[in-house]
Amino acid sequence: MSQHSQPLTLVSHLLCPYVQRAAIALGEKGVPFERVVIDLANKPQWFLDISPLRKVPLLKVQRADGTEAVLFESNVICEYLEETQPGARLHPEDPLTRAEHRAWMEFGSAILADLWGYETTQDAAVFEQKRLALVAKFERVEAALGAGPYFAGKSFSLVDAVFAPVFRYFEVFDTLIDSRIFAALPKVDAWRKALAARPSVRDAVVPEYSQHLMEFLKRHEAHLLTAAA
Repeated sequence: MSQHSQPLTLVSHLLCPYVQRAAIALGEKGVPFERVVIDLANKPQWFLDISPLRKVPLLKVQRADGTEAVLFESNVICEYLEETQPGARLHPEDPLTRAEHRAWMEFGSAILADLWGYETTQDAAVFEQKRLALVAKFERVEAALGAGPYFAGKSFSLVDAVFAPVFRYFEVFDTLIDSRIFAALPKVDAWRKALAARPSVRDAVVPEYSQHLMEFLKRHEAHLLTAAA
């Protein structure tokens, strides 16, 4: 059982893929939590006071003595949830396999770094450079995947929680342009479709996610929109 009878609070931003990791893990474990959404462009003081990196997500947890702990960094939060909360296990039992999963979680973060450039650049050459970088990284993922439907086969894991928010971007991007990123990657393509159908993945964002992402692209005057025109 959970160590904490008090509800967990996830400090969030509407588009943040790192927040989604934690929300998916909580959803998979069936753990109730409160979500507090902030605007990262106008960070409230109470958030700055408790967030050393000035980033989301944060997980607020009540200690046994009634004081409050604040966890930051999405993978740290996910590991804590895995160690303390009831419900489905999201890490393999075998230490070596578990370490491999953690490494692929880091690789998912590296993909997000390229994805940031891909979605925000106004420059056509940078856009194509980032597109090719994404193809190269997803080729690595393709080689690591088995029969599916998830990263480790039939069991949903924290690696899936990391990659689902990555793929969610492309649900919107695919309505704009044919990126050809997944054209020669059948396993990755099947994986992203399986993740998109998962309730925990769907529920990790607000129903208006697509509109929020489109507004974000417009604010950045993204080449992605120009390429789509």
